[in-house]
Amino acid sequence: MKKYVAILSNKNRALFSDELLGKHVKYLKTQEKLGNLVLCGPFTDNESAIQILMSDSIDKAQEIVASDPFIRKGYYKNVEVKELIEANASNNWLVSDSQTNANRTESKPS
Repeated sequence: MKKYVAILSNKNRALFSDELLGKHVKYLKTQEKLGNLVLCGPFTDNESAIQILMSDSIDKAQEIVASDPFIRKGYYKNVEVKELIEANASNNWLVSDSQTNANRTESKPS
């Protein structure tokens, strides 16, 4: 399983209701129980939010996010899902990762 980050933005506040919020929270609880949702929440700007998901593929991660009532009903109009390469102590913060090495190569003057 891979980690994916979904950024939800461009909120349509006119669509907010307690009913929609209830459906959203119920959906999140289900995804958490299924092992798909790692964490989620709004940013302090009150304009956007994040969902971190576990999935076998980006297509499945996109499907999970698209099925959220907040997305289906258009409360958040924009969704961007990207695969995350998690940096942590066990992989030495990606110091020797292939992507890091490619960045080294690209940054050298010709």
